[in-house]
Amino acid sequence: MPRLRPALLAAVCSASLTLAACSAPEAGPATSQALSSPSVATVDAATLLAAQGLEGRSGREVVEALDQLDAARPLPLAASVRYDEVLLSDGASQAALPLEGDEFYLSLAPYVTRTHECYFHNLGTCRGELAGEQVHVTITTDDGDILVDEDATTYANGFVGFWIPKDVAGTVVVTKDGQRAETRFSSDPEGPTCLTTLQLA
Repeated sequence: MPRLRPALLAAVCSASLTLAACSAPEAGPATSQALSSPSVATVDAATLLAAQGLEGRSGREVVEALDQLDAARPLPLAASVRYDEVLLSDGASQAALPLEGDEFYLSLAPYVTRTHECYFHNLGTCRGELAGEQVHVTITTDDGDILVDEDATTYANGFVGFWIPKDVAGTVVVTKDGQRAETRFSSDPEGPTCLTTLQLA
């Protein structure tokens, strides 16, 4: 397994230390700072996944299983979703799990009154306001391609996620009970995997 880049190692360490929050913008690609955390060992991803009963699953399967898990947050495993990998940490060990293919995971947390800052969606710690709620989601590229146009139910963590093509940009619209929220997205290597600015009004 390739060694973790310093910025990604810092983000994993940060995730393991702040188990009650998502990855904030300052943990983004352009502004990460290397952290020294000798107490957190780098291991093979399979080791961390086996401890959570997720052995043998692909990166995509792990993302879906953890995001849709009907359990209170934080989970025992922090898992920060990036452009092409998931950074895993249980507080004592850390690993990078590749996300293969040409799709990008975009997770949305529509809200009415309460939200939080988020840049990289953490499957084990992020919590949105609206859990188990019916919403309609439309994701459209700047070129006019409709990537998503469907009803969905937010997960127990208040999020709902979609696999979309990498390296596109456009608009996300969420509607619920006559209320509407809209925001921009991008699925390039610098793009956020977590959108928490969708206030329904």
